[in-house]
Amino acid sequence: MAESSTVGVPPPGLPARKEAWRVLEAVAAGAFADTALERARACSSLSPADRSLVTELSLGSIRQRRLLDAWVDAHGRMSASRQPPRLRWLLHLGLYQLLFNQRIPDSAAVGTSVELAKRGGLGRLAPVVNAVLRSAARRRMRTGSTEDSPLEPWEGLSLPSDPIQALGVCHSLPDWLAADLLQWLAPDEAEAFARASNSSAPLDLRVQSLRTSREAMLATFTAAGIEAVPLPDTPHGITLPRRSGDLRVLPGYARGLWCVQDRNAQRIAPLLDLHAEDKVLDVCAAPGGKSTHIAELMGDLGEVWALDRSSKRLERVRANGERLGLRSIRPLEADGIQLLEERPKWVGQFRRILIDAPCSGLGTLARHADARWRISPDSIHQLVNQQRRLLSRVAPLLAPGGRLVYATCTVHPRENGDLVADFLAAQSG
Repeated sequence: MAESSTVGVPPPGLPARKEAWRVLEAVAAGAFADTALERARACSSLSPADRSLVTELSLGSIRQRRLLDAWVDAHGRMSASRQPPRLRWLLHLGLYQLLFNQRIPDSAAVGTSVELAKRGGLGRLAPVVNAVLRSAARRRMRTGSTEDSPLEPWEGLSLPSDPIQALGVCHSLPDWLAADLLQWLAPDEAEAFARASNSSAPLDLRVQSLRTSREAMLATFTAAGIEAVPLPDTPHGITLPRRSGDLRVLPGYARGLWCVQDRNAQRIAPLLDLHAEDKVLDVCAAPGGKSTHIAELMGDLGEVWALDRSSKRLERVRANGERLGLRSIRPLEADGIQLLEERPKWVGQFRRILIDAPCSGLGTLARHADARWRISPDSIHQLVNQQRRLLSRVAPLLAPGGRLVYATCTVHPRENGDLVADFLAAQSG
C-alpha cells in the first residue's frame, strides 16, 4: 500500500524546498539542470524570494554532489550510493543548507527536511533524515567556527590522503578533472579554479548599442530599483549582482535593449576586428549571443550567416535577432563540417569567420551546475576529433587576408592550445 502524505498547511519555506527536491530528482533521471529548474519555476506559484531559494538549493546541491555524498557516507548507516535515490537527494538538500547557507538555522534545515520526507512518501525514512542531518550538524558544532573564520564545508570530514581525491571531495569534482587540474596547475591554482567553479555565476547583460547606451540602461535599472554595475573591459556589458528569476520582466527586455551574455563571451566578437558590410560566418551560432554582437559591431550593415545543425536551436538565434531589431543575421540550418561539400561556392568568400566550437565547457562549471557530472575523458576525446574536423573544413571558406577566430568555453589544453598548434602546423606543412 502506498504511504499516505501528511496533510495540513506546509511550514514556511517548505514549498520551495519541495520544488528544489524535484529538480534534484529530475537531474538524477537525466534532465539538464537549467531545463529542470525552468520547469519548476514555470509550474510554481512561489514568491520571488522562494524562487531564488529553489535556484540556490537545487543548483548548489547538484554542484556539490560529491561532497554531500561524503557527508552521507560519514553519517549514514549506508553509503550514499546505496541509499534509495529519493532519500539520497533529500539528504543532499538538507546537508547543503547546513553546510552552505548561513542564513538558514540548523533547526530549520533539519526540520523542513524531515517534514518533506513525511509529506513526500518517505515517512518511514524520516527518522533516517533526522539522524543523518543532526549527526552532521553536531560534527560541525564540535569542529567549531567563528564569525571571522567560518568553517569550510568539508571541515568535519575525514579527507582522503591522496591529493587528487582530496581536491575532488573538497570541491566536488570528479577524480579525472581533479587529476588534470593538478597536472596543469600548481596546487594553489588548482584550488582557486575549483573554488571559482563552485561560485554562483553572475547575471551579465550586453546592451544593444545600436538602440541605447550602457549609461542610459544603467540609469533605467537604477530608476526601477535594480542594482546594475558596468562590467570592466567590456564597453557594453552590465552585471546584475542580485537578480534571478524571469528576466523578461526586466526593463528593456521587450524593447530589445539588451540580451543575456556572459562577460567573457562578450570579448569574442571584437577579436574579429569587424568592419561595416563585412561578410561573416558564425559556425555553431545558437543561441545567437555572438551573432547578434557581430551584427551590432558592424552597425547591422553586413551579412552574418548564423549556422547551427539544430533547427530548434536556430529558432532561438532568429528570435534573439528579431527582438534586438537586427536584420543582417541570416540563420542557416547546416553542419559546418559538411559545409565545404554542400556550398563549394563559399570557398574564400568570408572575410571573417567565428568558430564557437562545441566543447566540454570546463570554463563554465559555475554557470552549469550539472556539467561536471556529464563530462568524461572519453567525451572530451570525441569533442577534440569534432573540433579538429570542424576547423579544418571551415578554414577554406576564409577569404585571403581574412581573420578566423576559434573560441571555446573550456580550459582543457587538448581543446585549445594543442588543437590550434596542430592546425597551424598542418597549414605550414
